[in-house]
This record gives sequence, structure tokens and C-alpha cells, in this order.
Amino acid sequence: MKTTASIFTKVTLCILIAGGMTACNKPKTEEKPIATSAANKETIVYINQDTLLSKYTYAKDVTKTMQDKGKNAQNDLGSRQQAFQREVAEYQKNANTMPADQRQTTEQRLQRENQALQGYQQNASAQFQNEQATEAGKVYDKIVEFVKGYAKEKGYKLVLMYSKANPTVLYGDQSLDVTADVIKRLNDAYQKDKK
Repeated sequence: MKTTASIFTKVTLCILIAGGMTACNKPKTEEKPIATSAANKETIVYINQDTLLSKYTYAKDVTKTMQDKGKNAQNDLGSRQQAFQREVAEYQKNANTMPADQRQTTEQRLQRENQALQGYQQNASAQFQNEQATEAGKVYDKIVEFVKGYAKEKGYKLVLMYSKANPTVLYGDQSLDVTADVIKRLNDAYQKDKK
């Protein structure tokens, strides 16, 4: 899931930079003391990424699917490697009794099979990584799409992402943490989509 964490980290960084640039580009106005009342609503909130990814059902489903595909790919590759190793062992067992031309032909064939196996492993790994990145991107897109509407509905101007792995937000008052509400709504929306 490192890829997902990396994507979220990059987006969080972009949001922070954009927010900083926006704040820097605003013309200076006279600062007024902020009245603290229950009517004032926070315009900046954050979501705990670690909690979100561990409790968002769609993210958990994608993670499980990718883990299953990874295990299947490893099993497939393991079976192919074992079959190749059996062929090599059989050749080594019979090499002394084989004529020189048959030995040479078998060695060349085994070398081609080894190269093909290595190519298969590299292709399978690259394909799996691409699929994992695509799925992580889908999770990210769903979250971003939801958070845009959520922020608009709640009147939030900035939604930050907090993660222990990449703590760009070092502190946030618990009153600004909207993770639980976001998870509940995301899971509700996902359940409707599944039906």
C-alpha cells in the first residue's frame, strides 16, 4: 500500500503548497480579532489517512483484492520456477550419460527457458505494480471526489490529510478531525454503489 500512501502524501503536499501560495497572494487586510463563538465554524479540517484507509470498506476491498492477486501471481511464478528446477535437476542427473550434441541442445533449451522465466517474472511484476497503482489511484480519486462535495456541504475551505508515515500536519485539534464522519459517509456511498 506504499503506493497509495505515496499518492496521498503527494496530494497532501500539493494542497498545503497551494494553500500557502493562496495565503501569500492575498492582499493584506487589517487583521481583526477572531470572535470565538459556537456560531463560528472551522474552515480548515483534517482527515487521518491511516484511519481512513483502515476503515474505508472500498479501500480495504481493493487492498484485499490486490493481496489475493499478488499471492496468486507468486504461486504461479513459484510453480513455474519449481518446474524449471525439476528440469534442471533431471538434466544434471542424466548429463553424464547424454551424447555431447544432446547435452548442448538441452543446455541451450534450458538457458532459453530460464531467460523466458526471468522475462515472465519481470513482466508479471511490472503488470502487478501498474495494476496496484491504478487501483490506488481509483481509491484516491473516490476519496478526493467525495471530499470536494463534503467540504462544500460543510463550508470547509481546506481539508488536510494527516498520516504518521508522512506527518505534514504535526498537530491538529481534535475538533478539526472529521475522519469518522468522512469514513461513515464514504462507506455508506460505497454500500449503495455495491447494490
